[in-house]
Amino acid sequence: MTVKEYLQQIDAVIENGRYKADWKSLANHKTPDWFRRDKLGIFIHWGIYSVPGYGNEWYARSMYDKNCREFEHHRKTWGEHKDFGYKDFIPMFKAENFSADEWVDLFRKAGIRYVMPVCEHHDGFAMYKTEFNRWNAAEMGPCTDVAGEIKKACEEKGLTFCASTHRAEHYFFMNLGRSFDSDVNDENYADFYGPAVYIPELDSHHMGGSTEDPQGVGASKEWLEDWLVRTCELIDNYKPAVLYFDWWIQNHSFKPYLKKLAAYYYNRADEWGKEVTINYKHYAFPDTVATYDIEKGALTGISPVPWQTDTNIGKYSWGYIKDNKYKSARQVISDLIDIVSKNGNLLINIGPKPDGTITEEETAVLLEMGKWLETNGEGIYGTVPWRYFGEGKVNAEDGAFKDSDEKAFTHKDFRFTYKEGELFVFQMRPDGKNVRIKSLRRCDMRYVLFDKIELLGYGYVSYKRTDKALEITLPEGVKTDLPLCFKINLL
Repeated sequence: MTVKEYLQQIDAVIENGRYKADWKSLANHKTPDWFRRDKLGIFIHWGIYSVPGYGNEWYARSMYDKNCREFEHHRKTWGEHKDFGYKDFIPMFKAENFSADEWVDLFRKAGIRYVMPVCEHHDGFAMYKTEFNRWNAAEMGPCTDVAGEIKKACEEKGLTFCASTHRAEHYFFMNLGRSFDSDVNDENYADFYGPAVYIPELDSHHMGGSTEDPQGVGASKEWLEDWLVRTCELIDNYKPAVLYFDWWIQNHSFKPYLKKLAAYYYNRADEWGKEVTINYKHYAFPDTVATYDIEKGALTGISPVPWQTDTNIGKYSWGYIKDNKYKSARQVISDLIDIVSKNGNLLINIGPKPDGTITEEETAVLLEMGKWLETNGEGIYGTVPWRYFGEGKVNAEDGAFKDSDEKAFTHKDFRFTYKEGELFVFQMRPDGKNVRIKSLRRCDMRYVLFDKIELLGYGYVSYKRTDKALEITLPEGVKTDLPLCFKINLL
C-alpha cells in the first residue's frame, strides 16, 4: 500500500467510526480499566545505539555533534564519520541471545503487567516489520521482528503488549551530520537518516527550546503524512493496548495529524473490541483524550485523572551503556508507591545489551521488586487514591527530570491507597520501631472505623488509637529497609 492509499484508508476509517478527528469527539475517550488496575509496566529501550554502548541512547545524534564527547570517541574508536557512520553499526547489532520468552518470564517475576518496547527510536531504525522503512530489525541486524516476538510472548504469558514510537523527532535528529563531511550527506542513505533538517532552530544550541515550544519551527507536510501512515501501520499490524509518544508532537504542525491519529486508533480499537489509550507529554493532547506521562518525574498531589511516570533503572542512559550506574530496588519500589498513591502508573525502563541479554543489575532490581510485590502488591494493583496521598515531609518535586536522586524518606513518611473497603498504609522507610500514623488519629478521623490491621507478610498486629496517632506495634523480626504495607480493614 502506498502512502497515498494509506491516507485514504485512514480517512475512511474515521468517516465510518464513532470517533472523529476533533477534540470534542475524542474528549471523552475512557482510560482503560486494565490500565487503572495494572499500575506497573516496563519500557524497553533497545536498538542500534546499544552497540556503541557509550554516552547514552542519543548516540546517533551525539556522534555527529562536535560539541559532544561522543564525537571524538567515535573517531578514535570507529573511524571518520564519512567512513564509519551510524548505519555501519547495524551489522554489529546481532541480538544473538535475544529471547522474548525469557524477557517476558522475567517481567512476570518482576510483577510487570504491561510491556512497552520502543518500536522505533529517534534514530529511525524500526524494531518491527514494516512496509515503509527498509531499515528495520526484521530485514537487517537481528533479522527478527523484535516487536512481533515480544507481542507473541506477552499474549502467551498473559501480559499486555504496548508500543512506543519516537519517529516524529527523526525529522531533525541526525541533522548535525549535515554540518561536516559525514555519511549523513550520502544520498544512498537518505531513507535512513531522514531529512535531517539542519536549520539554526534545530542545532544543538537551540534545539531544546525550539522543540519544547509548541509554536516553534514545525515539520513539513510530507513528513507529517509519512509519520501518520507509519504510525497507523504500527497500530494495524501490532494492535498495541497503549501507543506511547515522546516529545515534539506537541508542536503546532502535528496537531491536525494527532487528531486523525487518535481517531483512527480509537476506531480501530472499537473494531478489535479492545481498551486502549495514548501516552503523551507536554500537553500534546487535552486531558481527557489520552493519558498524560511525566518523564522521570511525578506529581505532588492526587490527579483527578490517571497518569503515568516513565523512568529508568539506569541513571545515565535509557539504552545500554558500558559504564551505567543503576538505581536500587528500594528507590524504584518507593517511587512506585508514591506514584500509585497519586493515581498514577509507573513505566520502568531497562536497556538490554546488543546481544539481547538484560544486564545483571537491572535483572536484580526487577527480581527484588517482584519479590516485594508478591507480598505487598495487594496494596498496589487495583487500588485507587485515598482521601489524601500521604503523610510526612518528603514529597516529589513537580515536573519532569526530577527523580534521579532517591527521595530521603524516613519512618515518618507514609503513603495511602484504597481498595474494596480496605485502606493500605505504606511506611516508606521502616526503622524497626513501632509505627505512629498521625493522619489516622482518632480526633481527626473519628468517622473512619476499623477492627483489624495486618502487616502484609507478617500477619495481624496490635494497635492503639489515640487523639495523637494510630500506634502500631511491630512484630518481632521485622528488619527491612524496603517499605512496609499495613492493610486496615474498614468498618
